[in-house]
Amino acid sequence: MDIDVFSSNLSPKYRVIKPEDAAALLEKFHITTKELPKIKLTDPAVKKLNANEGDIIEIMRASMTAGEAKYYRFVIK
Repeated sequence: MDIDVFSSNLSPKYRVIKPEDAAALLEKFHITTKELPKIKLTDPAVKKLNANEGDIIEIMRASMTAGEAKYYRFVIK
């Protein structure tokens, strides 16, 4: 049985970022993909997005102080 991880309004928004956006993100923060937090291919949200190993996922969470906070994860096996 598959659970729709995006059906709850409490669930953060996820998206796979485009390769050119990923390159700009890494350059902006002067980091490599090895320095990003990881997320596994087996994660239900990653599966639902049909993400691939090596993709970067953007997670947008509601924030009481900032309105919306963005987090990034690097997809690993």
